[in-house]
Amino acid sequence: MKLKPLADRVLVEPSAAETKTTSGIIIPDTAQEKPQKGKIVAVGKGTKENPLSVKVGDSVLYGKYSGTDLKFDGKDYLIMKESDILAIIN
Repeated sequence: MKLKPLADRVLVEPSAAETKTTSGIIIPDTAQEKPQKGKIVAVGKGTKENPLSVKVGDSVLYGKYSGTDLKFDGKDYLIMKESDILAIIN
């Protein structure tokens, strides 16, 4: 990855939005909710006081309005502080 976040920031690749409900109803693009989970693709070095507790490859849950959207090499990513991450999915 050519993009390296600074300090306590992480780069997250959001999961695809759900296009179907569990009962099989197709959700149109305009009604799809922004995904709240994704995979970490790059991490900063952390700070002296707060080393990072996530690593590349972790699946995470984050807040609905967390991070800043960015497009890099034709892919969509979110860059956010580690404190915006709510949980690691095992």
